[in-house]
Amino acid sequence: MDISEWKGQDIVVFQEDLQKHVKATISEKSFYSYFKNSSEKLPRVDILNLLSQYCGFTNWNDFKSNHNIPTESTKTFDIPKWFWIVLLSFGLFAFASVYFMIPSKQTFSFCFIDQDRNQPITKIPVDIIILNDKESPFYSKSDSLGCFTWKTKDDFIHFIIQSPYHKTDTIYRIASSDTKEKLQIRTDDYALMLHYYANGKVEDWKNRKKELSRIIANNATIFQVLPYGLGIEIHTKDEFINKLTTPTESLKNIEIIESRRLNGQIVKLKFKVKS
Repeated sequence: MDISEWKGQDIVVFQEDLQKHVKATISEKSFYSYFKNSSEKLPRVDILNLLSQYCGFTNWNDFKSNHNIPTESTKTFDIPKWFWIVLLSFGLFAFASVYFMIPSKQTFSFCFIDQDRNQPITKIPVDIIILNDKESPFYSKSDSLGCFTWKTKDDFIHFIIQSPYHKTDTIYRIASSDTKEKLQIRTDDYALMLHYYANGKVEDWKNRKKELSRIIANNATIFQVLPYGLGIEIHTKDEFINKLTTPTESLKNIEIIESRRLNGQIVKLKFKVKS
């Protein structure tokens, strides 16, 4: 674009770049007087020196001697267009160099979902430990909506999630087009039941049984994978709920392998008890 066609924002950016590189700038009035309008006069020598320094020369005389420009009265000499082309090209190159050297930041957003209830975890914040490379661990918590956002210059995120009544998990994600991801977290039934029993929360324990009864279909297929290749064992809905509402060592080691939902209820469930 010819310099005479520059808009207000173009002039501001140019002024800022002048200030950055030569610690001085040109007033907007001077810019309009000499560059936006046709003028028979050269700018003042201090302005010419400033522009020459911006192009990498010592001063205006240095610029003229390197481009075979004859010395003439400033009243009759017109600045050639190629001077502005050189000047503008240099400025754009400097601006692009600085711009691309600044690392862009990635934004990662997650919302934590209770795997049993299929609802956001909002009653108790989820503890988050960021483990990105070359940084000390950073500790945070999910917000009132059960969500968490992290900005970083890295193109990945590596973090641990912890909750008193959910199982600890380690998450690793690379940057993608997804603006917000829903992460399902498994309920730690052992910790939950132990809390209810230890604190005499009978009503909470009864409510947990009702909740499990609601989310597991009456005709659900529930089977346990036995260790050492011994096969499987079928459980009724009530048997499985009893397993999940009594804080025994077997409950502590239950691991859900697969679950399938239909119309908001679990219709198929496969689990094992880790030895």
